[in-house]
Amino acid sequence: MYLTNKKISVVGGGLVGSLLSIYLTKQGAKVSVFDKRNDIRLDECGAGRSINLALSNRGMQALEEVGVLSDIMSIAMPMYKRIIHAVNGDLTQQPYGKKGQAIYSVSRHVLNAKLIDLAEKNLVNFSFQKECSGIDIHATKLYFDHEASIQFDFIFGCDGAGSIIRKGMCNFSSEFNVVEELIDYGYKELTIPANNDNTHKLSKDALHIWPRKSYMVIALPNLDGTFTCTLFAPTKGHNSFESLTNHSDVDIFFSENFFNLKKIIPDLSDQYFKNPLGALGFINTNSWKQNNTFLLGDSCHATIPFYGQGMNAGFEDCFLLNNYIVENGGLDTGFIDQFLNNRMINTKAMQELSRINFTEMQDKTANNEFLLQKKIEAWFSEKNPEIWVPLYSMVTFSHIPYSIALNKGMEQDLIMKQVMTDNNLKESFSVAELEEKDIENKIKAFLT
Repeated sequence: MYLTNKKISVVGGGLVGSLLSIYLTKQGAKVSVFDKRNDIRLDECGAGRSINLALSNRGMQALEEVGVLSDIMSIAMPMYKRIIHAVNGDLTQQPYGKKGQAIYSVSRHVLNAKLIDLAEKNLVNFSFQKECSGIDIHATKLYFDHEASIQFDFIFGCDGAGSIIRKGMCNFSSEFNVVEELIDYGYKELTIPANNDNTHKLSKDALHIWPRKSYMVIALPNLDGTFTCTLFAPTKGHNSFESLTNHSDVDIFFSENFFNLKKIIPDLSDQYFKNPLGALGFINTNSWKQNNTFLLGDSCHATIPFYGQGMNAGFEDCFLLNNYIVENGGLDTGFIDQFLNNRMINTKAMQELSRINFTEMQDKTANNEFLLQKKIEAWFSEKNPEIWVPLYSMVTFSHIPYSIALNKGMEQDLIMKQVMTDNNLKESFSVAELEEKDIENKIKAFLT
């Protein structure tokens, strides 16, 4: 153990803060977690507060490293494919990866509660309704209203997009920069109820998408037979949240665009107006560390949720930081800045991947030429797995650094577009046609 008797504070008891606390205590640290919220284990799951999460390999690796993966998988549901719902009701299936590969749907609320339970079993001390009001970066002290300050050896800000620790870093140094970028989209949650026998109304082994150009709905399965749906739409303009002002507007909007959803959510418009409108955006900082204070997770690399990598990247932060601690004998070593800067490059790439996938999920999942490209790519990858791993698989089913995956994925996209154009592959294909046109060797030629 490399942090024996180190006194460490984690500000924020969310997903990343809870998992990080387990890592730190397993290295011998005395860990205190401060969270401004109530203990979520005592609250009912707050509908409309968050987007259901998709756990994939990066996050699973981080959970497995500290021995909690099996506990988490007990509350997760596998999704092996996307099911695309066209406006006319037609369905198209798109496997996520090779046979047997899946991402896992999990409720943010349930997952957070489980991680807090597991952290407490590892002797992490949680203080709820304990809002940090400020930080002294120089002295590594936390301040709380009407209470004495507390000094630590290290402080970790895992307190999300509105991080008070990040704000303290801004106040400490004029060289510390933060870029907050809201996009002009928002989201609302809806719930598809279970059947009377608690079975699911849609295929439960898939993530469902209703792509409609500038807006869309996704649905992820829950263990209780329900689906958590999320409507993503512009905040202003035609067919936006601003334009849906009453129950009639909502009924017409869903009848015209998502008629099969309207049939299976009887109280749809009531849910729509009951649940809050959430904002979407990015946060970037030019540093994750000042003295002995660090940022991890959304506090320094919040992203939009369209690659399902926000949580997975935050969990990977914890995993890679722990690797650094083990390899270098602690946190207070000379290479920590280099490590964090390298990680920052990769989380920025993760954010760019989220931007790209936003467009793909909205529009291209219903585009025949795009679907054809993906099918040909999957065919080539299956025949040549050693030289071609699709971008989605690199991001979701591997631990390849995000920046490498992004660059390689962009190269692959250019190759596929060129091959399809050169060989007039536009509508459909057969394996015989691909073999006749020698497509396999033509793709390989671009790789040499």
